[in-house]
Amino acid sequence: MGTWDVGPFDNDTAADFGGDLDEVPADERQGIVRRALTRVIDTAAYLEAPESEVAVAAAALVAAQCPGGEPADPVYGPEEPLPDLTGLRDLALQALDRIMTEPSELMDLWAESDGAGPWRAEIGLLRSVLLPQPPGEQLSLA
Repeated sequence: MGTWDVGPFDNDTAADFGGDLDEVPADERQGIVRRALTRVIDTAAYLEAPESEVAVAAAALVAAQCPGGEPADPVYGPEEPLPDLTGLRDLALQALDRIMTEPSELMDLWAESDGAGPWRAEIGLLRSVLLPQPPGEQLSLA
């Protein structure tokens, strides 16, 4: 099926990642999310779309645990509980920034589609949730 929408788990690769997380012991899940993010951050050359799709899903899992974050996809995201991932916020931001920097196949593929604007908006929403909030301020859900 490939990609069916702009959400973090709206593609086969990310959906498989969600299922893979469910299949490993609970104490290994944070390491898998961390590796998905660092794999993208550490790629200086052409960044392939599958690695980016997994990193976007991983970033969404981190964001889901932050104030103002949306729950992970109930159908394609992991079903098993995840450990506290909020310590990975900075890595998640770095991974999203790398995905949005050339050379990035995922960014190029979305730029060639009708969904480029909504996809960029989805990445922007994830980034806004992941950004540290100044002390005393909280994200408004209004």
